Amino acid sequence: MKNVSLCIDIAFCAIVLPAMAIIFPVERWFHYFPWYVTTVGIWLYALYFANRLITVPMLFKHGKKRAGALALMVISFGITYYLSQITLYDPKPSVFDTGITRVLPNIQQYQQAVWSLFMIVEVFSFAVGLLTQANLQKSRRRAVEAERDRAEIELYKAQIKPHFMFNTLNSLYGLFLTHDDKALESLEKFISMMRYIHTASLRDHVPLSDEADYISRYVELQSLRLNGMTAVTLDIDIRDNALPVPPMLLVTFVENCFKHGVSPIEKSDINISLKEKDGYLRFSTSNRIFPVIRIGEHMGIENCRRRLRLLYPDRHSLEIKDNGIRYDVKLNINLQP
Repeated sequence: MKNVSLCIDIAFCAIVLPAMAIIFPVERWFHYFPWYVTTVGIWLYALYFANRLITVPMLFKHGKKRAGALALMVISFGITYYLSQITLYDPKPSVFDTGITRVLPNIQQYQQAVWSLFMIVEVFSFAVGLLTQANLQKSRRRAVEAERDRAEIELYKAQIKPHFMFNTLNSLYGLFLTHDDKALESLEKFISMMRYIHTASLRDHVPLSDEADYISRYVELQSLRLNGMTAVTLDIDIRDNALPVPPMLLVTFVENCFKHGVSPIEKSDINISLKEKDGYLRFSTSNRIFPVIRIGEHMGIENCRRRLRLLYPDRHSLEIKDNGIRYDVKLNINLQP
């Protein structure tokens, strides 16, 4: 927008204002009264930039600054009125002279010229100034909204950490209580995953392959605590490993499968699919539902919904079906910028 404003300023000063001045006999006036034409010209250019850079921006302020802008407008009218009231004299002698230089007969024409050019400058400078300020305000609003969205996303990412840690530590606690041989292996996987969480949380995006590896390790870790009653299927097919995705976006749905889809006494199944082709991500989960009452159990899913709306407002579809027996999630994202 700065470059556009600069081009408009140059066009007005070099083309528009001189072209409008040609309508009037400026050349003849300059021949007889160069000081006057020069003064008016300098005043008109100064008025243009004063309105553009000072008066109009002050109108967008509050209190004294807005009053100051109105005062500047009154002063500009006063200066223009003063310039228009200066009486011009024809320095050339005439046979009709009585020893006193005569007043220029066409005195109203240059007054009209001063006021006409003044109004042109006023209208044009205010139009450009208002357009510039409107775009600045829009840019600032976008910046504020982007910062708010960024802060909101960071909050959701921060909420994922304790949520994941508490669930995983609970699983590890159970393994250690039973002196399970898998406890040490689970602890190593957990440490590796926590390292990834710490690294990924500092970034806005991570390679899709890294997120897929994290999900695989998570599924492996959770599968270690299962007693054979739950069949887990994980299908990952990624064509572009370097495709950027927000970290920890999908794991909440996977975590939800193990939270609600596992029973120590009944057979169940958990199916997870993560596929990418031509920049389109297709992710799905499906599991049986066993009643589990936990505080804030819907918080993770709602956080994912909000993150998706913020990150991919028109480039994703999320479908969740819950019939009381099975819980199915289908998520499609266009990852292409």
